[in-house]
Amino acid sequence: MATTTNATTTATQQQTQSPTQQPSAEELATKALQKRYEGLMMVRTKAVKGKGAWYWSHLEPILLHNTDTGFPKAVKLRCSLCDAVFSASNPSRTASEHLKRGTCPNFNSLPKPISTISPSPPPPPSSSHRKRNSSAVEALNHHHHQPHHHHQGSYNVTPLSVVDPSRFCGQFPVTQQPHLMLSGGKDDLGPLAMLEDSVKKLKSPKTSQTRNLTKAQIDSALDSLSDWVFESCGSVSLSGLEHPKLRAFLTQVGLPIISRRDFVTGRLDLKYEDSRAEAESRIHDAMFFQIASDGWKFDSSGENLVNLIVNLPNGTSLYRRAVFVNGAVPSNYAEEVLWETVRGICGNSPQRCVGIVSDRFMSKALRNLESQHQWMVNLSCQFQGFNSLIRDFVKELPLFKSVSQSCSRLVNFVNSTAQIRNAVCKYQLQEQGETRMLHLPLDSSLFEPLYNLLEDVLSFARAIQLVMHDDVCKAVLMEDHMAREVGEMVGDVGFWNEVEAVYSLLKLVKEMARRIEEERPLVGQCLPLWDELRSKIKDWYAKFNVVEERQVEKIVERRFKKSYHPAWAAAFILDPLYLIKDSSGKYLPPFKCLSPEQEKDVDKLITRLVSRDEAHIAMMELMKWRTEGLDPVYARAVQMKERDPVSGKMRIANPQSSRLVWETYLSEFRSLGRVAVRLIFLHATSCGFKCNSSVLRWVNSNGRSRAAVDRAQKLIFISANSKFERRDFSNEEERDAELLAMANGEDDVLNDVLIDTSSV
Repeated sequence: MATTTNATTTATQQQTQSPTQQPSAEELATKALQKRYEGLMMVRTKAVKGKGAWYWSHLEPILLHNTDTGFPKAVKLRCSLCDAVFSASNPSRTASEHLKRGTCPNFNSLPKPISTISPSPPPPPSSSHRKRNSSAVEALNHHHHQPHHHHQGSYNVTPLSVVDPSRFCGQFPVTQQPHLMLSGGKDDLGPLAMLEDSVKKLKSPKTSQTRNLTKAQIDSALDSLSDWVFESCGSVSLSGLEHPKLRAFLTQVGLPIISRRDFVTGRLDLKYEDSRAEAESRIHDAMFFQIASDGWKFDSSGENLVNLIVNLPNGTSLYRRAVFVNGAVPSNYAEEVLWETVRGICGNSPQRCVGIVSDRFMSKALRNLESQHQWMVNLSCQFQGFNSLIRDFVKELPLFKSVSQSCSRLVNFVNSTAQIRNAVCKYQLQEQGETRMLHLPLDSSLFEPLYNLLEDVLSFARAIQLVMHDDVCKAVLMEDHMAREVGEMVGDVGFWNEVEAVYSLLKLVKEMARRIEEERPLVGQCLPLWDELRSKIKDWYAKFNVVEERQVEKIVERRFKKSYHPAWAAAFILDPLYLIKDSSGKYLPPFKCLSPEQEKDVDKLITRLVSRDEAHIAMMELMKWRTEGLDPVYARAVQMKERDPVSGKMRIANPQSSRLVWETYLSEFRSLGRVAVRLIFLHATSCGFKCNSSVLRWVNSNGRSRAAVDRAQKLIFISANSKFERRDFSNEEERDAELLAMANGEDDVLNDVLIDTSSV
């Protein structure tokens, strides 16, 4: 007898052994079965969350135990619909045989995923077919009584027997009887099948094979479909709604045929109004907010989408509107757009807008608005700041220019010299198992092309070095002066050190920029981020012994000053997240981490953000905050961290606690508290929503159509707010690229899990 359980086995815990004792065969088998079971459960858990095969929602791994010994006996799959138990050796085959082919008595009553729907194959020809096709006259006399099965196009119906099918498909033997001809040839077989199908339905109507859904179920299904289409924002084609395969699927599951016109008019308008009302309600409930704007940094095509987003104190973001711009725009235009957005939300209470963060126009538009409205704190996007630092390095450091020129020269020589190119391919295959030409950008003075060039050279450095010692290539090097120079450069250790140094610095800053975009830090984190960058660059100096150390430091500090805002220092001091425990056990603000100028910036900013009557009170409260800090228990609660289940990194458990402490426990700091809660929630980046390029192409191809722009605005609004609600800041096109580039994820896991335990 065997018993089943989904819990992890305790048999191994019950059987103890000394450290020196060798595990028995039974214990090895137990371990293997346990590993296999846990692996299957991991695959199923991922699939249930939408990252795996459809059948895992119906198949459940179970561990069978021996009732006598308590040890695991076997791993099986149980159908959750009928409780049948199967071997776990091939879940996909089990799904096909048990679920798809109708063996499970309860599966047919469920709505099936599209992957389980398969077309019905045509029946094989029989002798009765050949008999009935022997005479066209006989076929005409009996076609209503003896229909034949024929599979043509997308119809699986019974055609009229007026044409010998062997004339077209070769399935039937050619008969000696005269045949009726169709004027359209074999293309007439599809319409003929439709005609016969219509006749059959009229003569002997049958009940529909599709599911009979209630009106409420149909409306709910179509609402979900429209939500998916709109939230995909262009990655799902609206024209695709009328694709024959989709229509066939909708009919199969009992849904009515849908019209794309209905989607882009009525349904789009209704969904937009619902999303708009929800966003307006959330903004209305918030006491204050920040505007984030990105997209002003136009690309080479000049076609850009400027996003205007509202960041609320509780950490949520809401999309406000999109502005389509063509090429560079003047600073005063950006200033008008930003202020119109503020007034459109606030009306006669613009003080609700604490400030703006933008990827451009910090030196003009944002500073103008800040000087005109003293309560505003306008910031430059730190994601753009780090990217600008990379451009500074590429543009100004002589080391970058020389490495770029040397690598371009090397790659051009390898790619353009047949003997060298072939030899590199040989050693690429030998060393890395793949062959391809090295990447040679048209313009290596730009960051991305230069980064790709250096990455290629370093990736195939071993193959390139081996080529220079190849006998065939030595002859080329002896005959060509330029080839000899390239050969000497490849053999120089200093050259490779410089290439790696440049690549490492680019990668260092690029990784920090990527992390900033991903984590979307708040303003209080800006100073620690730049300190982290300086520390990493010092390690870079020490590793590569770079002679341009002072010049690199100069570029970093210049970019820091261009990005810096006094709110960085003030938020760093006021946010309880950055309090430091001193020797007496107090948690005090980190004033010792500020420079004297930054300390003055804190005082100036706080006095600017309060009324003149409150300025001296705010300064007294700041002094008290500096000397007393926060109760240790509350400080530790604010700084408490937990491991992120997705990334595995340690994150702040409750990011809102920094603000909530000021509004509750520290409410005695009336003036300073009002400044603190309006500062520490501010975002330091403007990036948040990435629109699919298909929408931009659509707008630009219909740029003169007001209706097209209006519908694009609505699509973007719905999609962006849906993503913000899910806290999904990725882009479908980027995720698709990652998906296509990765290995067969679930198959690889299953291959590891479904091991052959017969030898155990």
